Amino acid sequence: MGRFNRVFVIVIDSLGVGAMPDSEKFGDVGVDTLGHIAEHMENFRIPNLVQMGIANLHPLKGVEPAKAPSAYYGRLREASNGKDTMTGHWEMMGIYTTKPFKTFTDTGFPPELISELEKRTGHKIIGNKSASGTEILDELGEEEIATGHMIVYTSADSVLQICGNEETFGLEELYRCCEIARELTLKEEWRVGRVIARPYVGKKKGEFVRTSNRHDYALPPSGVTALDILKKNGLDVISVGKIRDIFDGVGITEGYKSKSSVHGMEQTIELAGKPFHGLCFVNLVDFDALWGHRRNPVGYGQELERFDEKLGELLPLLKEDDLLMITADHGNDPTYTGTDHTREKVPLLVWSPAFKESGAMPEQENFGVIGATVLDNFGLKPEEGMIGSSLLERFR
Repeated sequence: MGRFNRVFVIVIDSLGVGAMPDSEKFGDVGVDTLGHIAEHMENFRIPNLVQMGIANLHPLKGVEPAKAPSAYYGRLREASNGKDTMTGHWEMMGIYTTKPFKTFTDTGFPPELISELEKRTGHKIIGNKSASGTEILDELGEEEIATGHMIVYTSADSVLQICGNEETFGLEELYRCCEIARELTLKEEWRVGRVIARPYVGKKKGEFVRTSNRHDYALPPSGVTALDILKKNGLDVISVGKIRDIFDGVGITEGYKSKSSVHGMEQTIELAGKPFHGLCFVNLVDFDALWGHRRNPVGYGQELERFDEKLGELLPLLKEDDLLMITADHGNDPTYTGTDHTREKVPLLVWSPAFKESGAMPEQENFGVIGATVLDNFGLKPEEGMIGSSLLERFR
């Protein structure tokens, strides 16, 4: 049966808690997502995270640490070579990535890739730079509609994104072009983590709106994950938010897309009210997409306050045989230069109503401790080559 009947793992996407020892190699010096956010907040209110021990784990300006934290808390280092979403999540579930996914943030995509994509799709490509999805539509949407050209752009993550107007470009055509792009970017030197179809509607600048027909073409995980082992053994693996896309659906038994991080928490709260046996794995992306990349520390802090409010609704619904782990997949310091992720340690807060004890845990060498703990809880063993050792024994 397992010690806990249900395990909830919530990823606050990009909530780093200070530089990794090797962060300089990644171009990141003095980065600290959570610490720098706190410095920009007036009256930073995250009472539930504070009660769990977040301010004991990381001193925060203007926030009193809890006198008796209710959770176990510690930091995790990233073992893999990277600081992106897929590398972080895959490592949580046991995959050690040595070759980082390619990013084209500073240069756009190479001419050879663009030329091949034009030839194969039959569309001239416009854009080819790093941009926010809403900005690039305002800049190039009218041209795409008028000419049938195709907007291709990237971001600070390992992605190739293609926009298509649903009325003029057509959804099917957009998906066809993305499938071609996915095939081309399997090549080692162009290997991006995801190709994303970004459909939109509207006729002119200022009116363009992205629709919910987005589709991600991810790489399947490069090895067996804890999710595969759970699923193979008949356990529920429920994904909320981007998790299904990050793992390309592999090892997932049931998936829910979220409209926002608040919506993701509402879905998690709803799932907490239903019976299941296994893992509920949640990614809350707004922290990263809306605030980290856009270098908005106050927006990020306010998103954390909204998360904390929803966390306050979730905690009372968890039962004696439920386990909650809150973590992150990388950093994205909103006060740092550029728009890229930052190479940071991440927090781990672990709580159950059944705990009689709580407090600080030693820093862990990898994110894989999360998946290993989940497997151990259900009496399952990781496969050879997976990283991470279980922390279950520590929790009393």
